[in-house]
Amino acid sequence: MRTPFPSFVAPLLIVYSLGLNLFADSPQVSADSKPMTDSVLLQPWSGPFGGVPPWNQVRADEFSAAFDAAIKTTEAEYDVIANQSSPPTFANTIEQMERAGASLRRLQSVFFVHTSNLNVGPIPDLEKAIVPKLSEHEDRIYQNSKLFQRIESVAKSSDSLSPEQKRLVDDLYKKFVRQGAKLSTSDKARMSQINTRLARLFTEFSQNVLEDEKGYVTWSKDDSKLAGLPDNIVKAMKAAAQERGNKEGTYAITNTRSSVEPVLTYSTDRELREKVWRNYYSRCDNGDKFDNKKIITEILGLRAARAKLLGYPTHAHWRMEPTMAKDPQAAMDLMMKVWPKAVERVREEVADMQAIADAEGAKITIEPWDYRFYSEKVRKEKYDLDFNQVEPYLQLNKLIDGMMWAAGQLYGLKFEQIRDLPVFHPDVTTYKVTGADGQFVGLWYLDPYAREGKRSGAWMTDYREQNKLDESVRPIVSNNSNFINAGDDVTLISWDDAVTLFHEFGHALHSLLSEAKYRSQAGTNVARDYVEFPSQVNEHWLDTDEVLNQFAVHYKTGEPIPRELVDKIKKAAKFNQGFGTVEYLASALIDMKLHLAGDVQIDPDKFEKETLAAMGMPKELPMRHRTPHFSHIFSSDDYSAGYYSYLWADALTADAAEKFTEVGSFYDRATAKSLYENIMSVGNTIDPAEGFRRFRGRDVDTGALLRKRGFPE
Repeated sequence: MRTPFPSFVAPLLIVYSLGLNLFADSPQVSADSKPMTDSVLLQPWSGPFGGVPPWNQVRADEFSAAFDAAIKTTEAEYDVIANQSSPPTFANTIEQMERAGASLRRLQSVFFVHTSNLNVGPIPDLEKAIVPKLSEHEDRIYQNSKLFQRIESVAKSSDSLSPEQKRLVDDLYKKFVRQGAKLSTSDKARMSQINTRLARLFTEFSQNVLEDEKGYVTWSKDDSKLAGLPDNIVKAMKAAAQERGNKEGTYAITNTRSSVEPVLTYSTDRELREKVWRNYYSRCDNGDKFDNKKIITEILGLRAARAKLLGYPTHAHWRMEPTMAKDPQAAMDLMMKVWPKAVERVREEVADMQAIADAEGAKITIEPWDYRFYSEKVRKEKYDLDFNQVEPYLQLNKLIDGMMWAAGQLYGLKFEQIRDLPVFHPDVTTYKVTGADGQFVGLWYLDPYAREGKRSGAWMTDYREQNKLDESVRPIVSNNSNFINAGDDVTLISWDDAVTLFHEFGHALHSLLSEAKYRSQAGTNVARDYVEFPSQVNEHWLDTDEVLNQFAVHYKTGEPIPRELVDKIKKAAKFNQGFGTVEYLASALIDMKLHLAGDVQIDPDKFEKETLAAMGMPKELPMRHRTPHFSHIFSSDDYSAGYYSYLWADALTADAAEKFTEVGSFYDRATAKSLYENIMSVGNTIDPAEGFRRFRGRDVDTGALLRKRGFPE
């Protein structure tokens, strides 16, 4: 999900792995159970490159029966492992678990792309029915006593295993315990009830957000209302109105970040800015059938009850145990180290903006819908930088070429567009990725444009994870964004959108470059507060001279971006860091405080308002994700009590970037080789802190994080 603040590009990485990481393609364990249907959804993927998703053959009406069959088959496979008579070993238990569930992983990868990228027609109702089934299935695996006993036995006799194997079995054992494997029969039943109910609530929450993004369109019939907006944005708004049948006006400002932010940044019509701002930040907080507040209260209560059942003080303690930070206090310490400095910087930024508004005779006090607009005026005054002058040089297709070129310089990768593979939408392009030796590395799918039924933000998805257990299985990954499609015109994107592009590509590279033996340790299957590190590091190649000089070229003249404009961009790199940091940290702190509250019943709006006031939240800007539409933490457990992870990972990122600066080039071969060997290729085969230590030569220096933002250390 990704935003105006480069280092905290939002949601997300999406890896749909229900606890057991049921997502890659491996040989199945033999079982007596046979599929109930011949649907292509259950068959091994055919075609080149080890098989590809059969997007052109998907029939939505087959999903329900296919999931029933795949779940049944998968559980039979785990039963074979659990009930075998041979004494438990790593090979006959842990490695067999790595192989189990291939049909379900394939099915989930196809289905969850539909729920994220194509959530229209029957998909919303199917999601409501299928996700709870998957939760119940997950619980049956975790609560299989015989299976857990075998895992525990292997974990207790792991001295002869390789470090990679020991880490795998230790993580698996802890995961089973954290999911209730040691609970009593009655507590297991309660745990399953909680998880199933949560699955339903997560789906309802995310679908409500989609509905509010679809329903609250700001219409305009008056061209003058759009004064100040770049031409390409106005054209996109006109196209959006036409797509919706021009129901209420010639121009449509959809209720998504990619459509809203240009208005807030450039529109000279303050009334329009306020209307767009209120529509966007009040999503799912309008007292109608899509209001999420009651859902949030119930989710928080269930999470607190589950944590208590498992013996943890709060949901935050349960969620953070397997992270780098380990406990909530460590995350809070880092956030509170940055928060007061960021708030102070916001006060300075607001004072600068207010001075300009006063000088213009605007007779206003800066409000949240003014922040981006007046910050641009300050940027022009302080740095003589107008990002409207930059955007003509930021052609989406050229920047895609640029990030692929940079990956070639760093890792020896080559990208070749493949035009005859099935895709799930005409917007999608596919690329064959090879290494410097010409060997196949993986497939990369790109789905860049916003459309109805596609969740907002930007994210990466694994369709198939890399592994070497029985044969070399290479990954299939995708990047998904919500840029405004210019149709037949050249698609231009903002500087922040360009950062988002490179960020998400960093996640894709993390999976593509993986060289793990076991899929559960491959690529992005790392601690939540580490997974954003490789992606945030990759942002730094955007503003290298090598990329800008070749790929930031004017869409009309083909001339490279002027040196003086590049210098202005770099000089202003620390500008508006108060806004970006506070906007993000407010959401991260609310997330953590919500999940540290325990079993206290929470009114989301009241909690948000009172907590922000107590924190000293500046009134001139909102938190990045207000609670009623905070999909990171309420559409799954994935980022709950974990939104801090962007900051944690960026502490690593800032320090890692300084290493490239110290050696004099972001293309230094020795440093890039070390990044590949210790970070990008190892997945979760080693402790992430050790991987970073090997790369940097020491533990992380968190002072680099403050230096990156221009805050005092």
